[in-house]
Amino acid sequence: MINFDKFELDNGLQVIVHQDKTTPIAAFNLLYKVGSRDENPERTGFAHLFEHLMFEGSINIKDYDHQIQIAGGENNAFTNTDITNYYITLPKQNLETAFWLESDRMLGLDFSEKKLEIQKNVVIEEFNQRYLNNPYGDWMLMIRSLAYHKHPYMWPTIGKNTFQIEHIKLSEVEAFFYKYYAPNNAILVVAGDVDVDEVKRLANKWFGPIPRRVIPVRNLPAEPKQNIPQTLIVKRDVPTNAIYKAYHMDGRLGPDYHASNLISDLLAGGDSSRLIQHLVKQKKTFVSINAYITGESDPGLFIIEGKLNDNISFEQAEESINAELKLLCNNDVTEEELTKVKNNIEMRNIVGEVNVLNKAMNLARFTMLGDTNLINTNISYYQKVSTADITNISRKIFTPDNCSTLIYKSSQNG
Repeated sequence: MINFDKFELDNGLQVIVHQDKTTPIAAFNLLYKVGSRDENPERTGFAHLFEHLMFEGSINIKDYDHQIQIAGGENNAFTNTDITNYYITLPKQNLETAFWLESDRMLGLDFSEKKLEIQKNVVIEEFNQRYLNNPYGDWMLMIRSLAYHKHPYMWPTIGKNTFQIEHIKLSEVEAFFYKYYAPNNAILVVAGDVDVDEVKRLANKWFGPIPRRVIPVRNLPAEPKQNIPQTLIVKRDVPTNAIYKAYHMDGRLGPDYHASNLISDLLAGGDSSRLIQHLVKQKKTFVSINAYITGESDPGLFIIEGKLNDNISFEQAEESINAELKLLCNNDVTEEELTKVKNNIEMRNIVGEVNVLNKAMNLARFTMLGDTNLINTNISYYQKVSTADITNISRKIFTPDNCSTLIYKSSQNG
């Protein structure tokens, strides 16, 4: 059981405190409820670019990283489709440094054309290295645009292309900041050997004076049910052929989410999983294969990706994947097999929560989803899943009409 206290400042900032006396380190995690799904389709990559800009200095603190180093801490951040998350770990006696730094960034950034150009170039270089100049790097760009036609999950967090990033203006950056980087659009979690009353004092001291802002109501277009299989064939200079298959599935709070996650583990959760045992080790259809879910707040994707052996055709590869999925749809999973993957998920959860920063991140994410106590009850949803649920949800997900397939041909193989 992970205990926590919650309170909210007058300006709307939600604060969660978890006391863990086993560690001398304090974790400070600030989640903003803005991700790439909140972007203008003509200015994608904005949320990720903004994450970079947040380290360029705020109104009163010009060198953020230097202050963290002085305090003996470490910091980083990440952006995904749903959120932007900033975190600091530092000795508990220096906790106030984190409040000082993050409150000043929320109060206002030190905007300038020069800093914007620097970070645009950094992000464009990242885009080129990760997506365009990396073997198979652009597959996610293509599979998202293939699977989604309305919902903004149709582009990855880094954006659709470098052109849009290149043309972002300083006025747009400032507008984005004041639209989303507000206390009433954020969740702060402080975890470690900390005192709840002291955290309240620090939160009110540093974040209390920051005014709440008008946050736009999120009204995203729902993705229509996919009724026709989608296929895209591309040719690239890569070592071997690859196939990517994406199926629509429930979002993070959907009734089928936990079973879908268990199905991904049944298929590819380790060396003893079905796809690896049958299609890599026994039949040698694939050099490697994986299955996982995107795990997003809104309805996401169940993805299967594999690198083909040289003598295997795409038709053979698809047939082998479909045969494995058909077994799931035909009630082929035993109680013993299902219990094994449930136990693996529970063990990963236990191991992950040893780390105080992981606990802080999870508390923030579950709060964003609407129920902080999911950090304690989430596992129970996995335990309730039956073999019948696995069958029924497999039948719902793994239909040809619900699938988008990317055929990734190697030009090196002729």
